Amino acid sequence: MSEKPSTPALSDNERLKGASNLLRGTIAADLHDGLTGGFNGDNFQLIRFHGMYQQDDRDERAERAEQKLEPLINMMLRCRLPGGVITPEQWLGIEEFAAQNTLYGSIRLTTRQTFQFHGVLKPKLKQMHQLLNRLGLDSIATAGDVNRNVLCTSNPVESELHFQAYEWAKKISEHLLPKTRAYAEVWLDGEKRETTDQEPILGPTYLPRKFKTTVVIPPLNDVDIHANDLNFVAISDNGRLVGFNVLVGGGLAMTHGDKSTYPRRASEFGYIPVEHTLAFAEAIVATQRDWGNRSNRKNAKTKYTLERVGVDVFKAEVEKRTGIAFEPIRSYAFNERGDRFGWVKGIDNKWHLTLFIENGRLLDYPDRSLKTGMAEIARIHKGDFRLTANQNLIIAGVPTKDKARIEKLARQHGLINDGVSLQRKASMACVAFPTCPLAMAEAERFLPQFVTKVEDIMNGHGLGNDEIILRVTGCPNGCGRAMLAEIGLVGKAVGRYNLYLGGDRAGNRIPRMYRENIPENEILEIIDSTTGRWAKERHGDESYGDFVVRAGIVKPVIDSARDFHD
Repeated sequence: MSEKPSTPALSDNERLKGASNLLRGTIAADLHDGLTGGFNGDNFQLIRFHGMYQQDDRDERAERAEQKLEPLINMMLRCRLPGGVITPEQWLGIEEFAAQNTLYGSIRLTTRQTFQFHGVLKPKLKQMHQLLNRLGLDSIATAGDVNRNVLCTSNPVESELHFQAYEWAKKISEHLLPKTRAYAEVWLDGEKRETTDQEPILGPTYLPRKFKTTVVIPPLNDVDIHANDLNFVAISDNGRLVGFNVLVGGGLAMTHGDKSTYPRRASEFGYIPVEHTLAFAEAIVATQRDWGNRSNRKNAKTKYTLERVGVDVFKAEVEKRTGIAFEPIRSYAFNERGDRFGWVKGIDNKWHLTLFIENGRLLDYPDRSLKTGMAEIARIHKGDFRLTANQNLIIAGVPTKDKARIEKLARQHGLINDGVSLQRKASMACVAFPTCPLAMAEAERFLPQFVTKVEDIMNGHGLGNDEIILRVTGCPNGCGRAMLAEIGLVGKAVGRYNLYLGGDRAGNRIPRMYRENIPENEILEIIDSTTGRWAKERHGDESYGDFVVRAGIVKPVIDSARDFHD
């Protein structure tokens, strides 16, 4: 008699979630532990479901160890901000908190279309959450094994369509939120009670892994749909949103040296009328909840579920759960990805100013007072602010009478700089050192000077009016979306990166590794030689990524699940 195959053991994160009393753990008690600046045991992981990561300043780690001191433990908090829309009043509240209650004093705009506080010490945590609550904000489900902050195209021109899409981003976010009262009880002193919480969508142990959702308006792929588990591509008729094309299973994270991990493009499932949006969002999340890998977290994302069971099988299960069949995909196309900088006028006759914020870091520097400038603008602005998925910021809904005054303030504080190159605007990095515990190499602190060197190379080849989508991440976890860049640098060790080439301008192609574990000087030599050829051999306005593929410098990644590591 053959033995029954053994069931793989669940990962410890599954035990942790199941034993957490629906994400409460002992966080509330841990807040009163003055012996450490951090959280103990399971709480280290559980605070992520409340929107926080425990970090320490890695620049100071060795010195503090020599002094027999605990690392400088602090928290990073990520706000929930569907579609990236925030009011001037809310902005002023977070600006004041960052200035007075964080180690670094900055506001960090993220690739997830929200903001982060870095360097919040444990005694300030309740104050921070209660401030967010007073402002009408929270940090629920911006980390952990849940649906994260829902992105939405930051399109300020087609204002009516953008408003409709943004409203759906908010609805999806609210619908997929955890229902547990843990956040209110721990941080807002909500009424304590015996838990009878139910999690009808996420389940008592939540999702197998993080889950990312977008609402995107073609032709602008500013949210990088192929980096996300679930994407709703807006389909309009005479400026009215009528439905969505649904794409599932994108994701960029991987692990160095592990060929069972890889980036993957999202798969087209079909079209749905707009009134079925929440039903399909719920069914897709629930299918991943039930079918995702809970034994191996490295293969727990939706992309691996689709590869294991097949796209058609997953899609059929979603149709079964909704009782509605997908319709054929409606025609759509993406032809650009970056933000539209400067002033644009919307169809509502209001103006929208997109500001370039390098690496998303809003701080007062000696030569430009970015954070102060934004506060001054917030005090007079009557519209809203929109944070983009490319770490930039839009001052939206400006009446013509206020346009000159806002531009004057932006220029006075260095928020507008006409000398910023197209290349710098097309470059992006994750945070990495000194605060991210996963960082293997520099990213945010490395990028500005690296871009200057790339600019010199481009100018030397007569390419000063061109741009290459360039992204740097400190590790292979994917936060800086380097695996959808034309040139992607993924940190391997301090001062060394894996170099990827061959993504495309619209964000539809994954680049391939060209060189492994190389220092900056070698990367620059490769960029010099390949851009030199691009300048001489390109066809018309052919992009760099398309050129290196056509010229045979790299093979295109056709199917990331099968040939990415070849």
